[in-house]
Amino acid sequence: MVRNVAGLLPELEAEDFYLLSGVEQGMRFSEWVQREKLPKFSSLTEEEVDYRLERCLKRGLIEKKTIQYEGYTLQFEGYDSLALRALVQRETIGEFGSPLGVGKESDVYEVRSYKPLALKYHREGYTNFREVHKERDYTSENDHVSWMYTARKAAEREHEILEALYPDVSVPQPIDQNRHAIVMEKMDGVELSRTRLEDDQVLGVLDLLVDEIANAYAHGYVHADMSEYNVFVNEAGVKIFDWPQAVPTEHENASEFLRRDLTNIVGYFRRKYPQHVPDGLESDDLAASIEDDSFETITEFVA
Repeated sequence: MVRNVAGLLPELEAEDFYLLSGVEQGMRFSEWVQREKLPKFSSLTEEEVDYRLERCLKRGLIEKKTIQYEGYTLQFEGYDSLALRALVQRETIGEFGSPLGVGKESDVYEVRSYKPLALKYHREGYTNFREVHKERDYTSENDHVSWMYTARKAAEREHEILEALYPDVSVPQPIDQNRHAIVMEKMDGVELSRTRLEDDQVLGVLDLLVDEIANAYAHGYVHADMSEYNVFVNEAGVKIFDWPQAVPTEHENASEFLRRDLTNIVGYFRRKYPQHVPDGLESDDLAASIEDDSFETITEFVA
């Protein structure tokens, strides 16, 4: 888990952020930024660069290597600091709270402004960015890709999709985005995987979920990674989150991804509530009705 840097912000000075930004700029060209290039990238003097390097190294915001040449790279804590400072300066965030969820590809924290919100740091590629680079469309055309670039593109992509879907599709309301961080509505409810539905709720919740998948398709997107782990359920209905890997409906594999999403969701309900999900409910049939815009309710498939 990447360390929470919110407590570090008050002790960091403007020049520390100039240094971090300079390393960030240099990482556009290589994973490790040569020491002699940092004055140019950061607009700091040689002496100031040395002082700020020491401060940032001490706080775990950057990493140093001396093989072949003296070079520096951002740690995720350094990148988090840059994004968090920008969001604070824009007054998107006023207070930083406790973790809401920690995953392989993201960390989510509660934050506050005029109301409770959620701050999501994308972590795509942190442990194996080359593998992610090959798999994700938003990085596949670039020769030099770092985890920093991969995470930022994922955040930009997710924020763009949320803006396209909200409020017509039940997704978190997007608030702001900087670098690899997104601020969005804090979701109420319980993750579907942790929910135990009453007998008379099962088909109703499944119907709501398939309807939102159909709504997203009508607005031009397929989630492409649907599971019980990216759906929240509450008294008002369902909400689908985690959209960075979504594809437009004109994507060459959109039909395949749509069927996989429906297979995952129907399969989950069938495993957990086998007595309530009829065998006649097939993902291929649901997908075909969504693609030709004729889907209305799952009851027409299980009658």
